[in-house]
Amino acid sequence: MTLDATDKLFAGSIPQIYERYLVPLIFRPYAEDLARRVADRRARRVLEIAAGTGVVTRALDAALPREVEVVATDLNPAMLEEAKSAGTQRAVEWKPADAIALPFADGEFDLVVCQFGVMFFPDKARAFAEARRVLSAGGFFVFNVWDRIEENEFTDAVTTALAGVFPDGPPRFLARTPHGYHDAPAIRRDLAQGGFRAAPEIVTLTETSRAASPRVPAVAFCQGTPLRNEIEARGASRLEEATSAAEQAIARRFGTGAVQGRIQAHVVTVAA
Repeated sequence: MTLDATDKLFAGSIPQIYERYLVPLIFRPYAEDLARRVADRRARRVLEIAAGTGVVTRALDAALPREVEVVATDLNPAMLEEAKSAGTQRAVEWKPADAIALPFADGEFDLVVCQFGVMFFPDKARAFAEARRVLSAGGFFVFNVWDRIEENEFTDAVTTALAGVFPDGPPRFLARTPHGYHDAPAIRRDLAQGGFRAAPEIVTLTETSRAASPRVPAVAFCQGTPLRNEIEARGASRLEEATSAAEQAIARRFGTGAVQGRIQAHVVTVAA
């Protein structure tokens, strides 16, 4: 299996660990920010792409008026199943879908939203063109992407630690994919190639990631993301070794009790 394939593979116990550890660690504050931005646009029908385990879906559920329709999609059925199990107050339409080939009619939505998903799209301009296609005239596309890994302290510490565990082939998933699409000119170029003529607004938001112990971010990243696939490809028995190395690195840098580190992302808003 290629790196491109394993980078998008959220299977086995990854969805459950992702939801339990990673969502509160890094995703929740940005989900609430996106939900506020969506609510300000007063959309009637909203499409979420790359919904994952539903942290943004639940934030939208809380922020939007009851009459707003929400459709949540993801490429990975296992992630959607985890999202559905958490539940929402409103009747969300859950649908497996590939962002580069959305199964919806032209102009079907007033707003498309995506949290930390576009980095995984193999053809970003094509995915942006699909988002543009399903938007009605005057609609908006709102998404966020992680800033470079050096601005995100826990992921940087984990990646550095694993380079020591696997010196002959360091696992680079976190730097390569989640933190691999942070360049504003590239984002603007891809949006233009996808048919968005308006200039996007790009703002940078810094938040604080908090955990009860160094073990939490170590498990979150090593076992609750596709980084796990890279680690286990080097030996299934080495997952705990890698997790422990990450835990120790975080403890050395941030302390052995409750820990906190900087996280940073770009939020992009563009009109159709």
